[in-house]
Amino acid sequence: MSTNATAATPMVRAEHIVKRFGSNTVLKDISLTVDRGQVLCLVGPSGSGKSTFLRCINHLETIDGGRMWVEDELMGYRQRGDKLYELAPQEVAQQRADIGMVFQRFNLFPHMTVLENIIEAPTRVKKVPRKQAIDEAHALLRQVGLEHKAKSYPAHLSGGQQQRVAIARALAMKPKLMLFDEPTSALDPELVDEVLQVMKQLAEDGMTMVVVTHEMAFARDVGDHLVFMASGVVVEEGDPKEVLSNPQRERTRAFLRRVL
Repeated sequence: MSTNATAATPMVRAEHIVKRFGSNTVLKDISLTVDRGQVLCLVGPSGSGKSTFLRCINHLETIDGGRMWVEDELMGYRQRGDKLYELAPQEVAQQRADIGMVFQRFNLFPHMTVLENIIEAPTRVKKVPRKQAIDEAHALLRQVGLEHKAKSYPAHLSGGQQQRVAIARALAMKPKLMLFDEPTSALDPELVDEVLQVMKQLAEDGMTMVVVTHEMAFARDVGDHLVFMASGVVVEEGDPKEVLSNPQRERTRAFLRRVL
């Protein structure tokens, strides 16, 4: 944790975020905060900017306007006066080391066993001693219900198992924040619940999470705050149960009619 950070400091603070791809503005003045231990769920139609916003949090996407902080650290830039200067790649990598991310696709190294996938980053990036990394990896595999798969290769796992390994791999870096980009969208329906159960347990354990999802039941039952995005703007936000059961905006109502 940053020495200047306090319990009152939001884990994520986005102010007036703008992101363009060529002439297409995909994020239009997005301002959001995520408190420590909070689960923020981002929902909305495809192309609404949800995943792009998520990738801006850890500077996988550069921003064209606004500021993004994780704890009290400006992400991806150094500010001098009114000007922003982008950090060197190794400085950005250092910032990202404290932020776990789980993608739609599992992105596991196919030539490595499950155990090797999990210990790779802690031993290489954080210089964790190999024995310690292995012990911690086994504990994480127990946490996601896959200790018996430590010596397996990704090709021998189901999609749900691969995604649970991807979550364990992200947790191996002891992140202060977890980002999930539609982590169940590539899974067969019967495998979705095993991944959501792991995420639910993380939430119960107090992990701060930002989740882009189409799983409305998860958003309602596990989320602390729900943001509905469309066309690059925040249309509506609030308590998930309230927004999902009694949306105030017609754009939100139209979306929910299609997905609920």
